Amino acid sequence: MDDISIVLCGEAGQGIQTVEKLFTKIVKKAGFNVFSTKEYMSRVRGGSNSTQIRISSKPVSAYIDRIDILIPLSDESLEHVKKRISKKTLIIGEDKYIKNSKTNNKIEIPITQLAKSIGNIIYSNTIAVGLLSSICGINKKILNNTIEEYFINKKKELVKNNIKAANKGYENCLEQINKDKIKTIISPPNKKNDNIILNGVETIGLGALAGGCNFISSYPMSPSTGLLTFLSKHSKEFNIIAEQAEDEISAINMVLGAWYVGARGMVTTSGGGYALMTEGVSLAGMIESPVVIHLGQRPAPATGLPTRTEQGDLEHAIYSSHGEFPKIIFAPGTLEDGFYLTQKAFNLADKYQIPVYILTDQYFIDSFYDIPKLDIKNINNINHFIKTDKDYKRYKITKNGISPRGIPGYGNGLVCIDSDEHDEEGRITENSDIRIKMVNKRLKKLSEIKKEIIPPELYGEKDYKILVIGWGSTYHIIREAIENISRKDIAFLYFKQVYPLHNETINYLNKAEKTIIVENNATSQFSKLIRQQTGYEIKNKILQYDGSPFSVETIIKEIQKMRES
Repeated sequence: MDDISIVLCGEAGQGIQTVEKLFTKIVKKAGFNVFSTKEYMSRVRGGSNSTQIRISSKPVSAYIDRIDILIPLSDESLEHVKKRISKKTLIIGEDKYIKNSKTNNKIEIPITQLAKSIGNIIYSNTIAVGLLSSICGINKKILNNTIEEYFINKKKELVKNNIKAANKGYENCLEQINKDKIKTIISPPNKKNDNIILNGVETIGLGALAGGCNFISSYPMSPSTGLLTFLSKHSKEFNIIAEQAEDEISAINMVLGAWYVGARGMVTTSGGGYALMTEGVSLAGMIESPVVIHLGQRPAPATGLPTRTEQGDLEHAIYSSHGEFPKIIFAPGTLEDGFYLTQKAFNLADKYQIPVYILTDQYFIDSFYDIPKLDIKNINNINHFIKTDKDYKRYKITKNGISPRGIPGYGNGLVCIDSDEHDEEGRITENSDIRIKMVNKRLKKLSEIKKEIIPPELYGEKDYKILVIGWGSTYHIIREAIENISRKDIAFLYFKQVYPLHNETINYLNKAEKTIIVENNATSQFSKLIRQQTGYEIKNKILQYDGSPFSVETIIKEIQKMRES
């Protein structure tokens, strides 16, 4: 095999994430490509959580149902993932956790006993890392060196014991493999992997830094909190003010204040938090303030499933704020897109003085895989504010609707803004003629914005009969499914900018004999947007809204079913 799927399943608090982080570093050093994602319950301890790690000799970046190796770490583990276990699944673990499995394809490893022999059951995770390294045929030197690097800031005794634990797991598993005549599952490639491993939070955070972000405020809410944490962690290095506000209303208003005085700010939140921010977003529309909003989607209404994934907030982002004013919404589907789109968001917000959204979800935020190094050579940030003169008018009527933006203290002009309707100088007015001119001025920006809309990208056959449409985090899953179907009549149209839509959208749709849309929501929000803006109705829909991401197998199955109908 050149692609295996490993799943660890246990309770919150057992340290599964430690195994994930450490083992992915090891396999990457061994030359493999790696992808990992997790699903977890909304609790600090207990429950049933699982992490999938895919290892491959080629790039891999999508969730699949298949489990090749399962390591259950609790009594409920087998039950939790039973739908994904097949006759080919190799189950490795302690007898008490694997004895009820209906397959004979299992290896009993006394993980807890081995950990106790070293001195503490906390070494169970490192033993699991060692046994996984063994069954994947990874050189023991790579295993030991990586563990030493990972625990470099810990006491020498702890580092020594973790190396010992890893070797115990490695040797014990190796003995069982030889005893049961089970071959190493995957052979390490004879190449060096110079890629970098990042997750969704890191790429959005790095994109913000590349875009000149120097202010972030937020009230914590999963899955968006990681971005505040990331930028807070690096705030001293990059001169960022990172503020945990008392609530979401304060957070959005802080960011508007930051832009008003010349900073480049962003706010990060999830659906429920964004609901509280919508009046502030509408304020941005009226005072024509730039603002970058990261909206990490999760299942709703209300608290919903706070640690699960969904693409349910597209309409929320488009229509939530009262009044009519332009917005831009990006929905990255790859880690690279997360970086480049976020950087671009700051420049577009600054240029057009509007809200620009980065729309992600829990699956995108928490998944990570290895990618080539990001290209920062051509990144160019432009500050669009001006030095004001004494006759400065903040809301001067211009041909393209974009007024010159001044900031207080930079020049001789008065920078006057107001949430009420205002005249060119920024002073309150109820004059109907001025009102009409100001509404038209704000909306006129759309003509300029449309010149910079990112077109959808087509993958697969150019002479397609079946066109599959997707946006955001479904990208890699749909693309792998299309590649596995490998027919010459099918293509995939990927949208990384979902609002406004590119004019070419209708041409792609009209060319197809059958169109299929894939969305992680119940009402097919993106297809409704397409119908609204193009008049084209997509009748075939693959929708999922149980809080889990699509799997490659599900997409293949549903496409084949619709293709034959």
